[in-house]
Amino acid sequence: MLRSMTGFGRAEGVVRDRKVSVEVRSLNSKQLDLFLKLPGVYKDRENELRTWLSEQAVRGKVEVFVTAEALHATKRTTFDHELIAAYYNELKGIAQEVGAGGSDLLAHVLRLPDVSITSTDRVDDEEWAGVRALVAEALAGFASFRMNEGARLHEELTARANGIEQLLHEVAALDAVRIDRTRERLQAKLVELRVQVDKDRFEQELVYYLEKLDITEEKVRLGGHCGYFRETLNGDEQQGRKLGFIAQEMGREINTIGSKANDAGMQRLVVRMKDELEKVKEQVLNVL
Repeated sequence: MLRSMTGFGRAEGVVRDRKVSVEVRSLNSKQLDLFLKLPGVYKDRENELRTWLSEQAVRGKVEVFVTAEALHATKRTTFDHELIAAYYNELKGIAQEVGAGGSDLLAHVLRLPDVSITSTDRVDDEEWAGVRALVAEALAGFASFRMNEGARLHEELTARANGIEQLLHEVAALDAVRIDRTRERLQAKLVELRVQVDKDRFEQELVYYLEKLDITEEKVRLGGHCGYFRETLNGDEQQGRKLGFIAQEMGREINTIGSKANDAGMQRLVVRMKDELEKVKEQVLNVL
C-alpha cells in the first residue's frame, strides 16, 4: 500500500514520576534525515532509540521530540559523613585555639565543598520500557497518518496516470488520420506553387517524410509506462523512487511525441499530457 513521507504522531503519559511527551513529524526528503531531541535524563539511550526510529521512518526529513517533566522532586542529596566529621573536628580545634565560639560551626561545615552530593534519578530498564511504549504509540499514529495520506496520493496518482492514458488515446485517434491530412496539405502546397511532380515519386517522398514523424513506438511505450505506473502504485514496498523513474520515462515519450507531432491538435494534447505529468512528479516526491 502506498505511503506518504508526510506524517505526524503524538503520545504522552506518565512514566514513574515524569510526564513524558513524544512527537514525531516528517516531510519529504530524498534520504532519511533524522533529527532526535531527548531530555538529558535519557541521553544515554539515544543511539538505541535512533536506530529503532531509522528502521521505522525509512525515508523523509523526520523530527522526533521527547520531553520529560518531573512531577515530583527527583534530586536527592547525600552527605559524606566522614568528611563532615573531619571538617568539624578540625574547625572546632581551631575555634578553641583562638577562643572563638562554635555554636554555628556545623552550618559552616555543611557549606564547605564536597560534603554533599546531589544526584538525579537514573533511568532503569523498566522506566525506559515505559518511554519506548510512548514512542511506539506516537510511531503508530505517525504510520497511520502516512497510510491515510498515501491512500489520497494513490487515488490522485491513479487519476493522473489514467488521464495521460486517455489523452494518449486521443493522440492515437488524431494520428490515424494524420497521414491523409499531411498528404492533402502537401498536395495543396504543390498546387499553390504550380509544380508538377511524378505521382510515384510523390508517394515515395511522402512515405520517407512520414517515417520521420511516425510515433507508433512512442505510443506503445507510453501506454506501457502508464500501466506499469499503476501496477507499481499497488506494490507492497516503498515505491517513491521507482514511481519517479517511471515518470521520467513517461516524460521522454511525451516529449518525443510532441517533437514528431507536426499537428496542432496533437500538440495541444501533448501540452495537456505534460501538465498532467508535472502534477504526477510533484506528488511522487511525497511518496515513501
